[in-house]
Amino acid sequence: MPGEFNAITDVPGVLVGHHHRLGRGWATGATAVLVPGQAVGAVDQRGGAPGTRETDLLAPENLVQRVDAICLSGGSAYGLAAADGVVRWLGERQRGFPVGTRPFEVVPIVPAAVVFDLPRSDWGNRPDATFGYAACEAATAGPVAQGTVGAGTGAQVGSLKGGVGTASERVGEFTVGVLAVVNAAGEAVRTGTGEPLAADHAEPGEFGVARWPRRAVDLGGRAERKDLNTTIGVVATDAELSKAEARRLAVAAQDGLARAVRPAHTMYDGDTVFALATGARPLTERAGRLGGEHEARRAAALDGLCSAAARVFTRAMIHGVLHATSAAGLQAYRDLWPEAFED
Repeated sequence: MPGEFNAITDVPGVLVGHHHRLGRGWATGATAVLVPGQAVGAVDQRGGAPGTRETDLLAPENLVQRVDAICLSGGSAYGLAAADGVVRWLGERQRGFPVGTRPFEVVPIVPAAVVFDLPRSDWGNRPDATFGYAACEAATAGPVAQGTVGAGTGAQVGSLKGGVGTASERVGEFTVGVLAVVNAAGEAVRTGTGEPLAADHAEPGEFGVARWPRRAVDLGGRAERKDLNTTIGVVATDAELSKAEARRLAVAAQDGLARAVRPAHTMYDGDTVFALATGARPLTERAGRLGGEHEARRAAALDGLCSAAARVFTRAMIHGVLHATSAAGLQAYRDLWPEAFED
């Protein structure tokens, strides 16, 4: 069952902020996912065209264990500059990896990934450090804006407008939440019916839809060819995980991505999923922790979280498509199949 907001912010301690520009030659933005108490971080990257920053440090064998934020942005490689603004915002608040004796001597740890949305804006209009800083300023707990916002402002999925989507699920005493920026080369919807490809994995009622449409739409020449794409996102949990265990969560979330778009992980996609584990709740009790019985219980508990990560990522992607509004010459699902949202 989803949490209170059906959003990644249902994981206590996770905040989300968006900043974007839309109109007058702009259709792009950035999204910051903040963890003020830090979180164990990991990443899984698929596809042949990634645009990322600070991902090597998330390998289990490397020094830094915890991150302060994740930055997601439009603008392709140019948009990685948005992470500079997130770093500056955190540094001003003395949040980061300590490298000196004084409180302000820190290096904020901010892995980042970008989507390719350059055709949506005039050339030269792309996120910079001011976008990342503003996204941090806007970050809050509670409901998360979805659709044509933040890093999803210029997103495209197949023939349709893409966008930001989020969802969550309770797994026993734990919460798993996802935020996804849906910008894939593959289609997310059967254009012959209006039914999401992942309809078998989600109930229409969650999305404000009484039933999925059964009507074909001829997109004609409205669908713009687009060979460079990426779906990026974050899966978060309040469980206490190691970096290796958190990476398994990110790996599983990629399965949810593959359920929602076809094809997935192509040479033209840079699909990247970050994982955050705040550690608020122990994954298993610590009694007998060195024995095989404890290891078996821990593996089973982790497996439950991974299964949920795949389900929640799928639902978040559907939310991103259904909440998107037409922009920058791209038709949105809700405009092509308005009957889906009628009582």
